[in-house]
Amino acid sequence: MPNAPAPSRDGPRVNDEIRAPSVRLIDQDGEMLGVMSARDALHRAYAVGLDLLEISPNASPPVVKILDYGKYKYEAQKKKNEAKKKQKVVEIKEIKVRPNIDENDYQVKMRAMRTFIEEGDKVKVTLRFRGREMAHQEIGIKVLERIRGEMDATTKVEQMPRMENRQMVMVLAPK
Repeated sequence: MPNAPAPSRDGPRVNDEIRAPSVRLIDQDGEMLGVMSARDALHRAYAVGLDLLEISPNASPPVVKILDYGKYKYEAQKKKNEAKKKQKVVEIKEIKVRPNIDENDYQVKMRAMRTFIEEGDKVKVTLRFRGREMAHQEIGIKVLERIRGEMDATTKVEQMPRMENRQMVMVLAPK
């Protein structure tokens, strides 16, 4: 296939890919050597056994630096992996309660919720109604209001209590 475009590559241009006629060169020690032709800059890089890397292509003239491209790529990958390691995926933990929950059960659920919130996760509180409990939804609302009141210091309500079929759902997120 004649005149096929070169395969596109992500990342900065290196060595022969630099198309600008003149460039601003920084040597391997970080010293500014000034504006010169791209060919001269490339010869200087090859003379010290390193690569020419385009640092800021949009500058006029583009800024290039003499460095080891393999090492540069390795360092960039290492930085990316380090950033990925520091990210915390926020999960939604679910706690199920009933309108006529016993006090001990309630305290156990509250302890679990506090643990989830401290770990940085969101908590979905699901209050399930069975049978004729649907006629007394105000009892369920009181339970959810009590939970919200006790967790108010460390959480914010992301989703106010609302009915979904036979259950009431509320989502709490850490402050």
